Amino acid sequence: MKKLLILILFFGLITSCKQQNNFNPRDINFDRDVCFVCLMGLTDQRYNAQAINEFGEVHWYDDIGCLAEEMRDSANWNQWKGNKVQFWIGDASKENTISNWIDAKTAYYDYGKHTPMGYGYSAYYEKPKTDSVYTFEQVLKRINKGFTMRESFIKEKMLMMKENPEKLKMLEKKLENERSKIK
Repeated sequence: MKKLLILILFFGLITSCKQQNNFNPRDINFDRDVCFVCLMGLTDQRYNAQAINEFGEVHWYDDIGCLAEEMRDSANWNQWKGNKVQFWIGDASKENTISNWIDAKTAYYDYGKHTPMGYGYSAYYEKPKTDSVYTFEQVLKRINKGFTMRESFIKEKMLMMKENPEKLKMLEKKLENERSKIK
């Protein structure tokens, strides 16, 4: 009887220690959080995204395009995400506040606005009144095929860097990389 009681207490202790996964969106700390891909500081929550894996780890992105870039490296991405991942993205129709999150998989997306890294896709909780509306999966596919505003974004940066040859070369490589994605 004593052994049975100890066994029941042992299993009760083990099951009570099981941690519940928290997939709720996290608030941005604008002084500290940076994009996992490009390492830029997060500044405009209307376009920022986050991915939370089954272990509670968060990867931040300053643009949905950076999320698509990380997901493209499928071996590392699949190892990091584990069995489940939750995506959150800022609602572009709201103000730049730290708790402006919507489920990225159910959001509506449009194309053509200036975004932090120039991919051009904005997310909305409510369907925008525009001719072209995309799903999360469609946006990821379009980014991977090179349907972005990155080329003009990089060219604009190149004009600003014409006095700095090192940075200009780096931007030229990025531009070449973006052009190679177009299929």
